[in-house]
Amino acid sequence: MKEYKYIINGKEYAVNIDNLSGNQAKVTVNGKAYEVEIVGNEVKAAKPVAKPAAPAAAHAPKPAAPTAAPTPKPAAAPAAEGEGTPFKAPLPGTINDIKVAVGQQVNVGDVVLILEAMKMENEITAEKAGTITSITVNKGDSVMEGTTMFTIG
Repeated sequence: MKEYKYIINGKEYAVNIDNLSGNQAKVTVNGKAYEVEIVGNEVKAAKPVAKPAAPAAAHAPKPAAPTAAPTPKPAAAPAAEGEGTPFKAPLPGTINDIKVAVGQQVNVGDVVLILEAMKMENEITAEKAGTITSITVNKGDSVMEGTTMFTIG
């Protein structure tokens, strides 16, 4: 399985094509599975792969078919970059914890967040003193090397 990198609206995505049959494909985007229908060279619709549900009762009504493919959305939208110095991910990983809030004062060496990379938790510390003006990631987000995680003004 080959991994492809795509940049959409400035954000990088890791995409694996798991299965391709005719114009139907099963892909994994940043760890989440989707089924897509390919029309020519364009993707017509993408929908998350449903996880198997518990067996339903024999007389349970079937849900109505969706009219449009759902768009994947993050649990909480990250803030836009604030004024000041942006701090970027030193390597790809997953945000395990965020130790500060926007508006909080930090000193050099204060732990701002925990980034898990290669099965190790890495403390990301403030490299300058100031106020956190934005946090552009959420707990659980996957980040690529160079992704802005927070800004200190």
